[in-house]
Amino acid sequence: MLDAILASTASNSGSPAVTAADFAALPLPESYRAVTVHKDEAEMFSGLTTREKDPRKSLHVDEVPVPELGPGEALVAVMASSVNYNSVWTSIFEPVSTFNFLERYGKSSPLAARHDLPYHIIGSDLAGVVLRTGPGVNAWKPGDEVVAHCLSVELESADGHNDTMLDPEQRIWGFETNFGGLAEIALVKSNQLMPKPRHLSWEEAASPGLVNSTAYRQLVSRNGAGMKQGDNVLIWGASGGLGSYATQFALAGGANPICVVSSPQKAEICRAMGAEAIIDRNAEGYKFWKDEHNQDPKEWKRFGKRIRELTGGEDIDIVFEHPGRETFGASVYVTRKGGTITTCASTSGYMHQYDNRYLWMSLKRIIGSHFANYREAWEANRLIAKGKIHPTLSKTYRLEETGQAAYDVHRNLHQGKVGVLALAPQEGLGVRDHEMRERHIDAINRFRNV
Repeated sequence: MLDAILASTASNSGSPAVTAADFAALPLPESYRAVTVHKDEAEMFSGLTTREKDPRKSLHVDEVPVPELGPGEALVAVMASSVNYNSVWTSIFEPVSTFNFLERYGKSSPLAARHDLPYHIIGSDLAGVVLRTGPGVNAWKPGDEVVAHCLSVELESADGHNDTMLDPEQRIWGFETNFGGLAEIALVKSNQLMPKPRHLSWEEAASPGLVNSTAYRQLVSRNGAGMKQGDNVLIWGASGGLGSYATQFALAGGANPICVVSSPQKAEICRAMGAEAIIDRNAEGYKFWKDEHNQDPKEWKRFGKRIRELTGGEDIDIVFEHPGRETFGASVYVTRKGGTITTCASTSGYMHQYDNRYLWMSLKRIIGSHFANYREAWEANRLIAKGKIHPTLSKTYRLEETGQAAYDVHRNLHQGKVGVLALAPQEGLGVRDHEMRERHIDAINRFRNV
């Protein structure tokens, strides 16, 4: 299998050297290597603080059987994947054990029962090659080079047909379902698949998926903030996995990103992307909480004053929120009258507190945003493929090092995104369009070079 993939992608002509029929004829292995958590270890971190919980102790690389292929599904040979924060949550069993999700999903249908196992194969990104397609799949065939977005939907309810994120059976693949992308083979629904950007290597193509699509919906889509030219956009963690894409979308869309970072190194990354308004919150000493229970409005005001210094006296139109508890009170305060706070996560805590007077009396809006529908994910991937938005890959690990990769993300020791090689034997493979790659090589390597 791997020999066929490498032979196909080694072609300098830009066309596969191995045909769809060749791939369809390849025998599937009985088992494959996958990164898992174990159900009988779900209480292993009981009594520890979030920070004390170590993904290196809970993540395993196991040999697991290849799952049964169902209608509308595809088996993909995973060349590379990446670590997202949901992989960290899974590894530390917070806020709940993901086995709760798998048990609930498993009860929904006989086919879904495949997912309810004593191990959970995690991971919500991949770049790879289609191996098999199930009944009813016509748009994809064996040998297709693909990336996958992580929205898994059933679409049997009318609720999901205007926006698939509203489907009652909407789940995040590799987090709320099994057979995720941190593995040598993954099981996906065919409507998760998108074309792999031809100018990127496997690990580069795998890294944007979840965070790029999430940032697109949250900031650009009319389902999110509906950003427009000239908007002042406050971006927390602007050099991180989510924030680095929000920064790129703001710049590409004619908005003005105000990038909040935590170190001079991260500030330099934002400058390299083209941002000019940057706040190093550690250097400037912002402490939005006096103690565990009380926030400090004086710090909100100091923060707002600093923002206006950078914007020529203007307040924030859109806040790109994801830290949650630590920053949410400040986010609501600094947003202009009629402005929008859009939130997709709460990495510092889920229980937000803010002064509602600044929300209701100034007609501000809080919008919840969760991943993206297929159309939004497709558009976000299209911008990657066209070289308008670039991967933010900083470092790549081997599959057996995924625990360390997740630990680095958990402790915020990383920049941008960290990739994981699955079947790919080394970095740099899988590039089809070398000419386009050369045009964008500095941007592609931006996070590697800082």
